Amino acid sequence: MDNFIPEVLQAVPGEGYSIFVYFNDGTVRKYDASRLVTQPGVFRKLQDMDTFRSCMTVLNGTVAWDLEGNRDETRCIDIDPFTVYDSPVVKDPLENMQTA
Repeated sequence: MDNFIPEVLQAVPGEGYSIFVYFNDGTVRKYDASRLVTQPGVFRKLQDMDTFRSCMTVLNGTVAWDLEGNRDETRCIDIDPFTVYDSPVVKDPLENMQTA
């Protein structure tokens, strides 16, 4: 796996600014974006928890926020997938959810 390039398949918001991220190698990782949203720059727009949660999606093969709602991959805010992949591996939080 020397040439492995992580690709995000799914992103699910957790508590606070945490994100459960599902990768193409089958791992689920928990990324904490709290430091990211408090620093100056484009991510500061995500301090509003409703925006952070409702605009989160997967674009460009990574966790992204589609603030304009038009799925334009060139206009989203995203995080380098290698940065997210460097987060701790966790158990799938959706594994024990029951369907109605």
